[in-house]
Amino acid sequence: MSTPEGPRRVRVTSPRTSAARRIGGHTGTREIDEQTRVGEVYMSSLIQSQLRLALVVIAGTVIGLGSLPLLFFLVPVTRTVAVFGIPLPWVLLGVVVYPVVYVAARIYVRNAERIETEFTEFVGRQ
Repeated sequence: MSTPEGPRRVRVTSPRTSAARRIGGHTGTREIDEQTRVGEVYMSSLIQSQLRLALVVIAGTVIGLGSLPLLFFLVPVTRTVAVFGIPLPWVLLGVVVYPVVYVAARIYVRNAERIETEFTEFVGRQ
């Protein structure tokens, strides 16, 4: 007599069963998420780094652009020079200012992203 065969049993497993298990230690992100004292130190160091960067970029931009009126005052000939029929102070203050501000903004964004990337890598290793 033949016995009817039922469906075969199939074992289903997760594709991640062979993946390396994560060690259950305290990571930097966990410290930040749980708002521990170490997490506060991490966050304050990130904020201080970005504040320092912002102050440096702002100071450089203010010194660069703020020195233009001083240049016009100390070197009187710059007040009378014309570029393409337009007085030099108008060209510098009305046109050149925008590329300078754009470059300062690009420098800030690039360095702020670099600081965040380094912070993320550092915290992820902890």
